Amino acid sequence: MAFPTHRPRRLRKTAALRSFVRETHVAPSDFVYPIFVSETLTARRPIGTMPGVFQITVDEAVAEAKELRSLGIGAMILFGLPKTKDAQGSGACDPNGPVARAVSAIKDAVPEIVLITDVCVDEYTDHGHCGILRPVRGRPGELEVDNDATLEVLARSALVHAKAGADVVAPSDMMDGRVGAIRAILDGEGFEDIPILSYAVKYASAFYGPFREAADCAPKFGDRAGYQMDPGNAREAMREAQLDVDEGADMLMVKPALPYLDVVRRVRDAFDLPLGAYNVSGEYSMIKAAAAAGMIDEKRAVLELLTSIRRAGADFILTYHAKDAAKWLNG
Repeated sequence: MAFPTHRPRRLRKTAALRSFVRETHVAPSDFVYPIFVSETLTARRPIGTMPGVFQITVDEAVAEAKELRSLGIGAMILFGLPKTKDAQGSGACDPNGPVARAVSAIKDAVPEIVLITDVCVDEYTDHGHCGILRPVRGRPGELEVDNDATLEVLARSALVHAKAGADVVAPSDMMDGRVGAIRAILDGEGFEDIPILSYAVKYASAFYGPFREAADCAPKFGDRAGYQMDPGNAREAMREAQLDVDEGADMLMVKPALPYLDVVRRVRDAFDLPLGAYNVSGEYSMIKAAAAAGMIDEKRAVLELLTSIRRAGADFILTYHAKDAAKWLNG
């Protein structure tokens, strides 16, 4: 029916009415908060490119978990910063490393929080790449990531996290076959009940810059385009997701979120597994910088962008805005 019979503005007259008919809702329970646990610090260290985010100690990780639960946030994802690094990323498999120690401590203190661990070796390699290197055939002096050699390290790292008490392991490396390798070692060691959240669709993005300071993992040479996805590809995203589902992934993720909301929707429509989207460091820092310059209203902008990610089809959002957003939603 045409105007004047049909008047969509009738449902927008008041805040209460708009809330009543809202199609997409965002709640603190939708958020996963990333933390960076260092075994070299004695007190938290601010991350210059990410205002309000810190590298923290194991003890502070426990305090973070308690705060998150008090805000209604049900999950956190852990990244580790080791004392030493080497070419093989061996620290990723250390049962006394920062992630394993933090998982154990948090589970003792806050057992009800869902602990997700990032499974990758970039934080543990002295070259900063997400895998073990090998010489490039026919090109003396050049190196590349050895996909198959990396799988063993990733699988052993996931097993260490599971033994420490992680609820979910999340491989972020984008090596082919890593979900299957992790599923095999977990099942073989009696951890068949540990789910895998796969960074199934991870693009070679410019929006990761601040994270590389936070996790101290910038590549010492080259870039990660050889294993992360090209930003122009969407059909490839569906192939990547299908491969991980076939290998035993229990949940899927798209990263980054905002430039790839179309991909989030495509993955949501094609698969019925729980789907996450990572609102990454560069997206976070842009909002913070614009708000600090007085260009935007931070609260409105953050809640709008988080709503857009949920509206695109994500069931949960990994975001550095989680604590602020939870306080605004609760308040």
